[in-house]
Amino acid sequence: MQKQELLSEAQWKILEPLFPEPKRRKEGRGRPWADNRACLQGVLWVLRTGARWRDLPEGLPDGSTCWRRLRRWEEQGVWLKAWRKLLSMLDQRGLLDWEFVHTRFWDRIDPMPERLR
Repeated sequence: MQKQELLSEAQWKILEPLFPEPKRRKEGRGRPWADNRACLQGVLWVLRTGARWRDLPEGLPDGSTCWRRLRRWEEQGVWLKAWRKLLSMLDQRGLLDWEFVHTRFWDRIDPMPERLR
C-alpha cells in the first residue's frame, strides 16, 4: 500500500519546528523513535477516516506509537502552538474574518451562567 500523504511538504515545513525531537536513550539502546512527521500522518489519518488506531495502513507507524505521540504532544502543548501558528498565518494573510467570529460566536455566549446569577 502507498504511504499516506495527508500533509504536504509546505505544511510540514511550517509545523516541523513545533514538534520536539524524540529523545533517545543515552546508552543508545532500544528501537529508534518513529519520525514525527510519520506519526502526525498517522494521527491525521485516524482523524480523517474515523478508523481505529490499530487499523492504520502500512507505511505509517504502529497505531499505539501514533497514539502515544499524540498524547505526548498534547501534554507538551504542541497542538496549541500549532493552532496559534496556523491562525496567525491566516490572520496575516487577511483570511480570518474576526467580525464573523465576534458576531456569530462571542455574542451568543452568556457571560454569566444562570446558576451563578
